[in-house]
Amino acid sequence: MKLLIVDDHPIVVSGVKALLDSDADIEIMEANSAEAAERVVAQTPPDVAIVDVNLPGSSGFALSRWLLERNAAAKVIMFSMNDDPVFVAQAIEIGAKGYISKNDDPARMIDAIRAVANGGTTWPDGATERIAYLGGGLKPRTAVDRGGETTTVPVSTREHEILRHLAKGRSLSEIADLVGVSYKTIAQSCVQMRSRFGARTQMELVRIAVERKLV
Repeated sequence: MKLLIVDDHPIVVSGVKALLDSDADIEIMEANSAEAAERVVAQTPPDVAIVDVNLPGSSGFALSRWLLERNAAAKVIMFSMNDDPVFVAQAIEIGAKGYISKNDDPARMIDAIRAVANGGTTWPDGATERIAYLGGGLKPRTAVDRGGETTTVPVSTREHEILRHLAKGRSLSEIADLVGVSYKTIAQSCVQMRSRFGARTQMELVRIAVERKLV
């Protein structure tokens, strides 16, 4: 089995490789960014790809979407410190086969990789129930419905950057530091985007942004 690990933290990658060291049938490939992963995949398509949600310069969801558009049969497992149900929902929506939290028991990763490689799926315990609380189901939307009309909603460069950071699980305070503006400015931008997109919550805003391929 060819396994691709996409994560920009060397310690994490080393830990996963050490965990799988005794599995002689697993050939491990690695990449520390979406761009590097695309180069690896172009040369040697993996059987299973473990993709960190939070990648430098790009969302792990965007990379996973690229992988699945390139090969609909690709088997992707999302990997993150954040086990928020909105991220699990996004993984399901883009066609991933599983989601692993970095806080999980390491043994679960081995089971997850085997399950997905054999055609199964792997999701956090209680994921279905937790996702149900997001509301609105998982039906994809490509635009906002305004009284029966489908409307394209533009976003500014800053708003696009904010959405990208939100999709990586960053807090408003962290985004304010990264963007170089005040917390109040980021919070106001999020309120305005929720209003324009018809999103009731921050999680729903991220979900809509992912569905519309804005991140």
